[in-house]
Amino acid sequence: MESRRRGSVQVAVVAAVAVGLVGGLGAFTFRYAEGLSYFSADPRACVNCHIMRDEYASWQHSPHHAVATCVQCHLPHPFVPKMWAKALNGWNHSKAFTLQDFPEPIQIGPRNARILQDNCLACHGEMVSELVHGSTTDQDAVRCVHCHRGVGHGARN
Repeated sequence: MESRRRGSVQVAVVAAVAVGLVGGLGAFTFRYAEGLSYFSADPRACVNCHIMRDEYASWQHSPHHAVATCVQCHLPHPFVPKMWAKALNGWNHSKAFTLQDFPEPIQIGPRNARILQDNCLACHGEMVSELVHGSTTDQDAVRCVHCHRGVGHGARN
C-alpha cells in the first residue's frame, strides 16, 4: 500500500512540474510578445512584430490615418466575430512567427480580405452601391483594394 501511495505522489509531482513548466513558459511567452496589447484597439499593437512596421508606417501617412485604425478595417465590427477573428489571427500569427513560415512582404489571406472588403463597404457602401450591386462575394468580384491599394497603407514602393 505504501509503494502505491509513493507512486501516486511521484506522478503528482511530475504532473505539477510539467504543468508549471508549460504554464511558466506560456506566461513568459505571453509577456515577451506583449500579449495584453492585442486586447486593445491601439494600432501600435500591430508593430509588436517587426514584419508589420512598414504597414504601420505607411498607414500613418495614408488618407485613412485620421479616420480608421487597423481594427476598424481588418476586423469585423460586431463583438463576437471580432473576438473570434482576433483569436484566430493571434493563433495564426503566433504559429507563423514561431515557425518563420510567412511571406515577406506579409500578405492578407482570403478570410481577412473578405473582412476588409466588408468593412470598406460598411463605410463607403452608399457611395459605391452602383458599382458593386451586391456582387462582392463572387470569386471574380473586383475588391475595393484592387484600385485603392494605397488608401489604407499609403503609397507602396
